[in-house]
Amino acid sequence: MNKIPFITVVCLAATLLAGCDKPEKIVEPIETIGIDGISFDNLPRIDGSTSCRHLNTMIACKLLDLPYYWQEPAIMTEWQVFPVREALTDDEYAIFTERVKTSQTHGAFVNLIDGAADIILTHRTLSPDEAEYARSKGVSLIEAPVASDAFVFVVNVNNPLKSLTVSQVQRIYTGEITNWAQVGGQDAEMKVYTRPRNSGSEEVMREVVMGDLEMAEFPESSIGQMSWVFTEVIENDNAICYTFNNYKELIMKTSNAVVPRIAINGVFPDEATVRDETYPFISKVHVAIRSDLDHNSMAYKMFGWLQSDIAKPVYEECGFVVN
Repeated sequence: MNKIPFITVVCLAATLLAGCDKPEKIVEPIETIGIDGISFDNLPRIDGSTSCRHLNTMIACKLLDLPYYWQEPAIMTEWQVFPVREALTDDEYAIFTERVKTSQTHGAFVNLIDGAADIILTHRTLSPDEAEYARSKGVSLIEAPVASDAFVFVVNVNNPLKSLTVSQVQRIYTGEITNWAQVGGQDAEMKVYTRPRNSGSEEVMREVVMGDLEMAEFPESSIGQMSWVFTEVIENDNAICYTFNNYKELIMKTSNAVVPRIAINGVFPDEATVRDETYPFISKVHVAIRSDLDHNSMAYKMFGWLQSDIAKPVYEECGFVVN
């Protein structure tokens, strides 16, 4: 199921990429009000979700006054932010790559609970499984929302349907609706994709979209990697799945001409509808630390900085919405 056919790789690469392995314009550091005393020596161990990888790296670059750039993917991978290698010594580069990581959402929470990370950024809060694991370790977390994003549903470009209601989305994922004709589309059986439990988008789907409703089982349709959502939707005319708008637009860089988003209740997901919360499905980016973190530590200072107005331009540069 999760193996990507060669033809899909070629087609998606041709569609999404204008070139390979070429960094976009380097962003030089500008005067930023950061955290007094932060340095490579005391840089906290930052971890997080795939959808926050660019944010984690950019935060570290801003605070350490490093130039950075967006790296275009070679093939079937995501755009990423990197510090300019020439701006770092070998020791600094080793520290940066060791302390700024992306272990995916569940892995980041486990690392935080285990003490292998100091601070994490993800698109959700602790899942029930992770909360139970934290209790078993005698650990509690402090989580705070810092930015907003749309949780979006994507379909194949040949699907003529432009909008679904909240109820229709829920009934698709409870298994009550199985054909596109039932929601005003073509007479074709839906191919309903999901993500694995404890992945960021799957837990947001269950909390933000489904609420108390029980999702049907689609075990043959669980997509292991978030980037593979786009592979499957591009390949299957009758597919539907979900992702984060920021990830789609900035990390995968897929336009609606390639992978369309569906409006919900007639409201299209964009910056304006996320900001005024007229779009029904809003996901909050959260920063989390352990509750026993030393309040004099640099990680605790970073936790406060990330919730301050000073950090808002960083979220906006990474494509998130802040009020």
